[in-house]
Amino acid sequence: MKKAHTHTNTKSNEELIKNAEALVKSYYSVPITVDCVIFGFDENELKVLLIRADLEFYKGMWSVLGELMLPHENLDEAAYRILKERTGMDDVYLDQVGAFSRIDRHPGGRVITVAYCSLLNINHHQLKITDHELHWHSFQSITELSFDHKEILDECYKWLQKRIQEHPLGFNLLPDKFSLRELQNLYEAILNTKLDRRNFRKKFASMDLLIDVGEMEADVPHRPGKLYKFDFDKYEKSKRKWIGIDF
Repeated sequence: MKKAHTHTNTKSNEELIKNAEALVKSYYSVPITVDCVIFGFDENELKVLLIRADLEFYKGMWSVLGELMLPHENLDEAAYRILKERTGMDDVYLDQVGAFSRIDRHPGGRVITVAYCSLLNINHHQLKITDHELHWHSFQSITELSFDHKEILDECYKWLQKRIQEHPLGFNLLPDKFSLRELQNLYEAILNTKLDRRNFRKKFASMDLLIDVGEMEADVPHRPGKLYKFDFDKYEKSKRKWIGIDF
């Protein structure tokens, strides 16, 4: 049987509803953190930035880049601040992936975190801060992280795989002029699958977004291939019709 509300409780609730500040103060207080998962591509390998966990409970373990959101910040502001404080980089675009709210995800109590993600060309973005052993790790080598960061990393990886097939962001990871072999290596590394060479090339040829620059690869251990550039201008004009890349 439900317990009837008392007149006192009803009056108290009515007073709170009229006072927004008092109402918010009556809510449960749960800290919110932001975690940044930064993927990089280098030497035909997908990598991720990791840092040593600073909590004694996870001493010696690795974690993604995270910190508490400050009272005066929104989520985006917190994400970019954390990235700059940890890496020194301020030229990286971040996408919000999702929230993680498992009750036991933090050993100290209830903490909700929101994950942000980015994919960048390691050669174009220099780490200006490397405190706490911050450096790039091979994504495939990671088996365990502090907190629930392995779960967060895996979810961001799924987001990345979907994103790279929906948008041509992978071309930002390649040299200005690239071969179809390099392009296929990129997609295979991120999708973690072997793609049929003929079907892959046919797929990109049908999109008509590659410009043959009339040059060939040089100093390569295999038969030199043609070099191409991605037609970003043409893509911008036709991206409303872009339906993605389905492998």
